Amino acid sequence: MSGDAWKEGGIDATGALMVVTLKIISCVINYQDGLLKEEELREAQKKNRLLKMPSLLEYFGYCLCCGSHFAGPVYEMKDYLDWTERNGIWESSEKGHPSPLGATLRALLQAAFCMGLYLYLVPFYPLSRFSSPLYQEWGFFKRLSYQYMAGFTARWKYYFIWSISESAVIISGLGFSGWTDSSPPKPRWDRAKNVDILGVELAKSSVQLPLVWNIQVSTWLRHYVYERLVQKGKKAGFFQLLATQTISAVWHGLYPGYIIFFVQSALMIAGSRVIYRWQQATKGTLFEKILTLMNFAYTLLVLNYSAVGFMVLSLHETLISYGSVYYVGTIIPIVLILLGKVIKPARPARSKARKEE
Repeated sequence: MSGDAWKEGGIDATGALMVVTLKIISCVINYQDGLLKEEELREAQKKNRLLKMPSLLEYFGYCLCCGSHFAGPVYEMKDYLDWTERNGIWESSEKGHPSPLGATLRALLQAAFCMGLYLYLVPFYPLSRFSSPLYQEWGFFKRLSYQYMAGFTARWKYYFIWSISESAVIISGLGFSGWTDSSPPKPRWDRAKNVDILGVELAKSSVQLPLVWNIQVSTWLRHYVYERLVQKGKKAGFFQLLATQTISAVWHGLYPGYIIFFVQSALMIAGSRVIYRWQQATKGTLFEKILTLMNFAYTLLVLNYSAVGFMVLSLHETLISYGSVYYVGTIIPIVLILLGKVIKPARPARSKARKEE
């Protein structure tokens, strides 16, 4: 029931169990991949597979390791073992061992800013307002703007939590992800990065959101759910997207608000893909700029409309808030998906090198 605690600004043990669940599943699947022939595996499977059973100490160390216990980020057993044994990128080299202090300080300052902004905004945009008589008296655009501000405010709580967790994983050294190609080379610390704040707030399309929000869980869902639902020789479609989002909803908790939000997010991404295809077909024209702006506005509208369900959780409150703006964030994606079936732009020609890639 972690959703109730999070709704009230708290946290409980089930939040930690959510993270452990992903770690256990990935560990089991990676060991299974280690038993298969290498040519049968995708690149991510080859990279993360385990060729031998981890010891009990390694297993518990991985499940309960620093920084990520309560709120993530999720990482792979293979990376954890390389870190503890000083193998791979953690092996001693002429470049030496990078200092994590600068990156840790950056993450801590970001966490402090996010916490301060959240505490400042939250009294102005309480979730209880959605079911109050005052909210129902407002006009359409004021309700819509309140939905945006409520979602905007709530996100800073997650930005804070992920930033503080990122600092813990970075200072341990596990957050190191290699060196840049610059001269002199600089260390990269993005293994523990779970959010790109500007990437979320200024996303040009809904398709970009999984790449910048809860990044490590999105990566986990792609590798362990989405890609494994695609049959060989076939392309992923709406079914794989909807199944992945539904599994994410169940993982968060069996609240109607979670289920509705993730079904909504599948519709949102599918609708954004339609606009993107139109953008690609009108490259270099005024229509492309109009469609780019349209995709940005669409993402802003549908994301914050959908997020209300994630925040209020109950079916009654979710339907009241959606109905107060005439289900605009549900109708628009469905209309776009249907239009995409009718208006099918020609695919832009790709170079041979791009096709091979």
